[in-house]
Amino acid sequence: MLRNRYIVLVEDDEIMGGSLLQRLELEGAQVLWLKQMVRALGAIRTPKRPIDAVICDIGLPDGSGEDLFATLARTGTPPPFLFITGQGGIGQAVRLIKSGAADYVTKPFDMSVFLERLGLLVGNREDHFLNDDFPPLLGVSPAARQIETLIARAAADSLPALIRGGPGTGKDLVARRIHDLSDRSAAPFVAVNLSREADAETALFAADGGFCTVGEGSLFINAVSKMSAQVQSRLLERLDQGFEGRLIAACGTDLEALISAGSFSSELFYRLARTEIPIPPLAKRPEDAVWLMRRLFGKLASRHMPEVEGISALCEAAVRAHDWPGGGRELRARLLRGLTMATGPLLQPADLFPERLAGPDEMMSLAEAREAAERAQIIAALDRTGGQIGEAAKLLRIARTTLWEKMQKLGLSGT
Repeated sequence: MLRNRYIVLVEDDEIMGGSLLQRLELEGAQVLWLKQMVRALGAIRTPKRPIDAVICDIGLPDGSGEDLFATLARTGTPPPFLFITGQGGIGQAVRLIKSGAADYVTKPFDMSVFLERLGLLVGNREDHFLNDDFPPLLGVSPAARQIETLIARAAADSLPALIRGGPGTGKDLVARRIHDLSDRSAAPFVAVNLSREADAETALFAADGGFCTVGEGSLFINAVSKMSAQVQSRLLERLDQGFEGRLIAACGTDLEALISAGSFSSELFYRLARTEIPIPPLAKRPEDAVWLMRRLFGKLASRHMPEVEGISALCEAAVRAHDWPGGGRELRARLLRGLTMATGPLLQPADLFPERLAGPDEMMSLAEAREAAERAQIIAALDRTGGQIGEAAKLLRIARTTLWEKMQKLGLSGT
């Protein structure tokens, strides 16, 4: 059950942590053991791979498991948390369950019971995505993991699937992954994007169109909302006649409005949406925006601007805060432009968002200006010290606890 699972263990007790680490690794899990809340915060927010579960002691030296969970929940959906607590902390654990944590165990516990509870947390995770052949597709957030679970379910059958999401959310990537995971992967994958076709009917039904060339493979029709009533009717007829291939469709987020207006067939919608995969916008998945930027940086920087060595913490903070109306396409375009504009070894916010330098002459309030200045200074200090909070506090000439409190308020992490 735990083979190849990626588990974060947050436990400061050497004996307890060592025992759990040894047993989890014997069960085949990959474990990241952390002993401080601040280090766990950064590791869980931007993990190296999707996290299957977090095992967390409620009592930590620099905070509490409850603080860690609450901080993560303020900016996203945390992975499943299994809390470890003493008998006196059961009330706190129950409160955490009501806040969204998955489960808790009380000390002392039997290891078999602990493993059973942990197995229930990770048991629904599909194994398709736990190997190098199928790395994370859209990110490392819980939302991205849920999309991968839906992909795996869709790949296991031949029912039509409808992928829904805004521009640049990776609908084509999801369609291709469904095909690659299915038993049709050796057959053709044919993609027809109706937003780029002058004649949708020809692109789909002509002798060299999608339906005639896909065979037993997967036909991916993107931008189905662009179909005329005539093409919608013909597609319904084609589905009624039987289709040896598998149909995957994609659209934006406005299909219900089109159905209400009578410009899209409700019958066709229900035929296409036998399996539905919604993709949240990148603005709601800030950790995925950073993940995608890092991934693209690794591919593009060496080719376009090898002297740019990395991405500053301030730049990552700006990426998390941006709403990304153009999705991943916008991020890639900004990164390419930013690499050509960068003047230092690290990519900075102004490289990705130069329009901010020429924005409207609006005055920030004094409180906003103070917070922005503190944020920039803290990030600069963390950059200089490699994320070491103690060293950054010395540079800023404040107490470590004061810096930690300010970082929590600003949603920053360090080590």
